[in-house]
Amino acid sequence: MEHQQNLFQRRIRDKWTVQYEEFGFPSIQKGWVLPVDRWKDFDPFILMAEDWFKKGTFPDHPHRGFQTVTYVVDGRLEHIDNGGGRDILEPGDVQYMNAGWAARHAEDGVENDIAHTLQLWLNLPKDQRNTDTIYQNVYGEEAPTVQIDGGYLKVFSGTIAGKEGPLNSLVPITLTEINLSEGAEYVHHLPENHNAFLYTLSGSADVADGTVNKHDVATLTFEEDGDPEALSTLRIKAHKRRTRLLVYSGEPIREEIVPYGPFVMSSMEEIKQAYRDFHQGKFGPPAE
Repeated sequence: MEHQQNLFQRRIRDKWTVQYEEFGFPSIQKGWVLPVDRWKDFDPFILMAEDWFKKGTFPDHPHRGFQTVTYVVDGRLEHIDNGGGRDILEPGDVQYMNAGWAARHAEDGVENDIAHTLQLWLNLPKDQRNTDTIYQNVYGEEAPTVQIDGGYLKVFSGTIAGKEGPLNSLVPITLTEINLSEGAEYVHHLPENHNAFLYTLSGSADVADGTVNKHDVATLTFEEDGDPEALSTLRIKAHKRRTRLLVYSGEPIREEIVPYGPFVMSSMEEIKQAYRDFHQGKFGPPAE
């Protein structure tokens, strides 16, 4: 206990409730969990979108210069890429993509399902923007489960509670799904130098020095020049049964970026070059 008291204790830095906009068929609704215009606050994360959509919303399209981490909340998500990959992800599954120098894929609802997803854009250091394109599916049952008093954790990425998640991003991150029953208390540990945020999928909880409810986002304080080997604590107490939180963390990259359309580069000239390369066929054939 004394050792834990010496650890950096996380606090809520900022908090907001996601606002949603309705769209016409086949897209249904979108909300910005992390709005793109605040990427400097979220570094190494760029944005996170929450979407409800049916088949035909995200057909074949390109990406370059960043990574994505997509969590399926509900429905089924079919992923197709032009490297021959095709799979269906179900609730609780996660897909990682390193777009690298040239990804071309499609993400769609399956049959009549309404896919409900959270897609996080994760930055790449500029010297890794030309890396090979990689896709990795992490099915919910493959994520190690840690039983805790009044609930359980699912570790998708990073080392949490002595378990290592299977997701292997080029920029190391942690991603943990925390499930708690009413009244359960849990202390989450993260590297103290990681920028971190959480999203409330369901229920309600006291988190550090504040309270979050369903659809609430909270960014957390961290030690910007901290020791990457040192841990910090995040105290959580659930107020409702079936409280479920996603906690993300990553070490800031501290480089200027230009997010524009489906690309994230270091300058507008590089963005224009990405569009030229796509139109010249350098991203390969369509994903279909």
